[in-house]
Amino acid sequence: MLKLGQKEQRVAVLIDVQNMYYSARNLYQAKVNFNELLKSAVNGRKLIRAIAYVVKSEGQESDPFFKALSHIGIELKMKGLQIFPGGLKKGDWDVGIAMDAVRLSSSVDNIVLVSGDGDFLPLIDYIKNATPVFVEIMGFGRTTSGKIKEAADRYFDLEENKKKYLIS
Repeated sequence: MLKLGQKEQRVAVLIDVQNMYYSARNLYQAKVNFNELLKSAVNGRKLIRAIAYVVKSEGQESDPFFKALSHIGIELKMKGLQIFPGGLKKGDWDVGIAMDAVRLSSSVDNIVLVSGDGDFLPLIDYIKNATPVFVEIMGFGRTTSGKIKEAADRYFDLEENKKKYLIS
């Protein structure tokens, strides 16, 4: 059995783009450097899949941001923003991310979940208890749920090296 962090580990990186975008914007008025984030998530291990989950607005399909993610090797999964009567807008990928994590857990040694969303606690618990897969969390410390920090096999605080992971 592989140990956490070994170079032979097969890794899947699942990126909750909305969570990262709003955390960087609200904390630092900056954007996330997804290229550096991906490099750190993989950390010399064998990348099996990197998926970014994005919510797109109308007419955003050819957005340079989406092209940049694809260019660095991140697969995009997109869904449209839902607008409800009364103007409420919603667009999250929690269930989609959880389903992909469960599916991928049969072909990787490690899931790196890039999100601070506490809603992923049951997913982390499931993967750790029902599979031999390690779970790492990457997020901004001040906007990452303390419960998922504790539940993960490893937590990586992006705030410890803000200059590397943020674009002003």
